Amino acid sequence: MTEKIKIPIINTSGNALPEYATPGSSGLDIRAYVDSPLIIKPLERVLVPTGLFVALPEQYEIQIRPRSGLALKHGITCLNTPGTIDSDYRGEIKVLLINLSNENQTIQNNDRIAQLVIAKVEKAEFFSVTEINETNRGVGGFGHTGK
Repeated sequence: MTEKIKIPIINTSGNALPEYATPGSSGLDIRAYVDSPLIIKPLERVLVPTGLFVALPEQYEIQIRPRSGLALKHGITCLNTPGTIDSDYRGEIKVLLINLSNENQTIQNNDRIAQLVIAKVEKAEFFSVTEINETNRGVGGFGHTGK
């Protein structure tokens, strides 16, 4: 079994802490923390609070990703996906949602709205050169291999 990273968290919501839905899950489900039902109109975007504050260790990030069930069943997904929470951020975790359906959608307090994926971050340093090596692919991009 892989050793788990210990992450300090403040939970002001009263909802469950982020949790894995199954033993094989990559993401931890997080929940909305709203005083009253939040109506999201078609094509409207909203920033949904969670009441969660974390202290990530250096060299880690949290990626905020959509929940597939919300996207399929209700047309709700995350914008700026994956969103990044840096190790030095100490504010409340909020989730930027958009309603891509043709109907109003409602978010209730305690609804699972997104998932968090904990990822190791490698730091890089760029240095200037006048040439880079060639590859078989070269400059091909944006669909160059076909449909």
